[in-house]
Amino acid sequence: MRTVFWDYDTHYLRMIDQRLLPFETAVPEYDTYQAVAEAIRDMVVRGAPAIGAAAAFGMALAARQSRAADRLALLRDLEEAARVLEAARPTAVNLAWAVRRQLRVATDESLESADDVRAALLAEAQRLADEDVALNRRMGFHGAELVADGDTILHHCNTGALATVDWGTALGVIFAAHEQGKRIHVLVDETRPRLQGARLTAWELQQRGIPFDLIADNAAGHFMRRGEVNLVLVGSDRTAANGDVANKIGTYQLGVLARENGVPFYPVVPTSTIDLDLATGDLIPIEERPMDEVLRIIDLGIAPLGITARNPAFDVTPHRYVTGIVTEAGIVYPPFAKNLRAAVARAREIKWE
Repeated sequence: MRTVFWDYDTHYLRMIDQRLLPFETAVPEYDTYQAVAEAIRDMVVRGAPAIGAAAAFGMALAARQSRAADRLALLRDLEEAARVLEAARPTAVNLAWAVRRQLRVATDESLESADDVRAALLAEAQRLADEDVALNRRMGFHGAELVADGDTILHHCNTGALATVDWGTALGVIFAAHEQGKRIHVLVDETRPRLQGARLTAWELQQRGIPFDLIADNAAGHFMRRGEVNLVLVGSDRTAANGDVANKIGTYQLGVLARENGVPFYPVVPTSTIDLDLATGDLIPIEERPMDEVLRIIDLGIAPLGITARNPAFDVTPHRYVTGIVTEAGIVYPPFAKNLRAAVARAREIKWE
């Protein structure tokens, strides 16, 4: 089952509710773009590629919701839907990328009627989702070159099938290495405050029979200093043109620790997540989520009543801590300002059919 998929029987979007895993698997359906935006905001769906696919299908839903009989009226409704969807989570660039891709389809003047636009938007959303699976497989193949037999890999947050339409980014590299018969072990950061590592990555590795240990986030440096980590793999929600990487909070400290301990540090990044319009990571908007996520774990309060907390969802790892960046167009090494741009251009030439 894909994380995000269109139900062609009901003509609704369906998504795995990741808030309930690993204890319950539910796949609710969504019939409005507003509900999709709320699901993105509430982290029913999470992970930059999965958010992008959800937004693309959300635009298809918006077209179906609209009562517009002509193309211009439909386009006005789609522009409003785009505004709502893009505001759901500001850091993940795939969201805006997918929405703008759908708006380009909607403005194609070869489409003669509003119904033609509706059909084209659904087809494009499905194409985007299928491409995501194919490019993740390709990234896994490239990234597996970095993994030696017997390696221990440190992984942060969740970057597997649940964070994408299917397969995964950084975890996809681990899956590919495992499929190749390499004997690997994974140290899984729990990833406070929402515990995506403990809840989701551990579940995905368990399902595939890949050996792993769950560790507290603040134990990562201990294992690196002892020489027990060969490679750090992380994802990215937005990568700036110079190679600065915005990813789940806690990634920056891993980059610094890896550099200090001589451990290679590789983000695994589809080129749709590379924002060439942003010169540096300092320009990436950082989402700050509700403080209750820090003050509570599930339904259990863990701090004194009445106190405040800060809860940035992401941090930025400067490119000087990045060994290389794995993309569907290959592994990119410094100088990133030049080579990321070339990788994006190569990726545009790839045919996914």
